[in-house]
Amino acid sequence: MTKPSKRAVAAQIGLGVAVLWLSLFLGWQSMRAVDFGYPVFYDLLDMDAHMAKYGPQNRHKKDFALTSRAERERLFHEIVVAIHKHGEGLEALTYHRPDGSPIDRLLRMPEVVHLQDVARLLDILLWFSVVVGAGAAIAGGALLRSRAPIMATWRVLLGAGLAVGVITLAVVAIGAKDVFYYLHTVIFPPDHEWFFYYQDSLMTTLMKAPTLFGPIAAAVVALTLVWFAIIWYGLRRLSTRR
Repeated sequence: MTKPSKRAVAAQIGLGVAVLWLSLFLGWQSMRAVDFGYPVFYDLLDMDAHMAKYGPQNRHKKDFALTSRAERERLFHEIVVAIHKHGEGLEALTYHRPDGSPIDRLLRMPEVVHLQDVARLLDILLWFSVVVGAGAAIAGGALLRSRAPIMATWRVLLGAGLAVGVITLAVVAIGAKDVFYYLHTVIFPPDHEWFFYYQDSLMTTLMKAPTLFGPIAAAVVALTLVWFAIIWYGLRRLSTRR
């Protein structure tokens, strides 16, 4: 292969950014398919002890501590399904005793509103990802037709890993919780409640928020890099068959 021109390199960097976003989307969807690892993190984060402590302290709902682990995993799954279906069904979510008898609705209205905001955000990101994916497919096809040499997978993966690493270090330096809270203030409507104490929210108690979001984010990032390597390797393989 001939040495790629500066223009071809710039095009590949742009394509790499698009593929990185697409890989992030696929990483998210991969975690979504397994309820974001909730059954695994349930043990790692000692959710039973957490809910035994804060369930009885809730000021608005009763007897959540009576629910079984299977019921809690079901509730988390239903929330995951709902926020990826425009927020449908959130108001009707009900928690039950081990014998199956209903106790109460899981979510208060401020929690429903917040999760509906999350659902709208996910809808926007879905369509943005579709557009980026289509653009990446067109750019990738044009790159293959140009017969320009495509950068080695390890080089591009290293660049992507460095970019993710820099972002991660910046978040850690600022404070992951501070960044998490700040993003909520700029993304969601200012008159919509998004911060809930454990004593006021079974949703927050169920998720042990924001603690649970740390390992979920780490898993999504790891899968993002895996998907990135797969996609770029596939592009390289196609280029060798031209």
